[in-house]
Amino acid sequence: MNLPNKLSILRIILIPVTLVFMLPISIYGFEPAGWNNFIGNYGMLIAAFIFIIASLTDMADGKIARKYNLITNLGKFLDSLADKMLIIGVLIAFVGLGRISAWLLMIIVLREFMVTGIRMLASEKGVVMAAKMIGKVKTTTQMIAVIYLMFEPTIMKIFNISSSKINPVTIVGDVLFGICVIMTVVSGLDYLLKNLNFLKES
Repeated sequence: MNLPNKLSILRIILIPVTLVFMLPISIYGFEPAGWNNFIGNYGMLIAAFIFIIASLTDMADGKIARKYNLITNLGKFLDSLADKMLIIGVLIAFVGLGRISAWLLMIIVLREFMVTGIRMLASEKGVVMAAKMIGKVKTTTQMIAVIYLMFEPTIMKIFNISSSKINPVTIVGDVLFGICVIMTVVSGLDYLLKNLNFLKES
């Protein structure tokens, strides 16, 4: 297995590590107070740095693959899969924390199902689709929004802002997340319109 593919697998491995620091533990009444208190105070900040490392692997694997001609069908699949799992996993955690709307997350998830379905149809004809530029832009806006949302609690602590009130910090987070949802829809429509031939032939 080449280096870009190993970086994609590393990104997948970092997903549960990120989630462990985002969410307090609550399993059928088991709630370790010490750990959950630590997560409440510092967990999101740690998760943010882990997420940034995972995001950097996304940038690195593509550059390395292109530079050293290591582009493979497996690499295209793993890169796309790792991106989707990372973003959706973290956004589900934010829904659980009450920070973002489940309705908006469903738009993102349904878009990914649609794209995956088209890719499956294409693969039946021997075509493995790599991520398009608009898809990369979509992923970038998602990662920027997620990173901001992760640093949001720390920013609010620094400026002593109450999370129970509407404030500029959360408004910026809402705007960034809104942009990433819009780009998700736009890229999904672009993907659908440009690959209608696979649907028609099927």
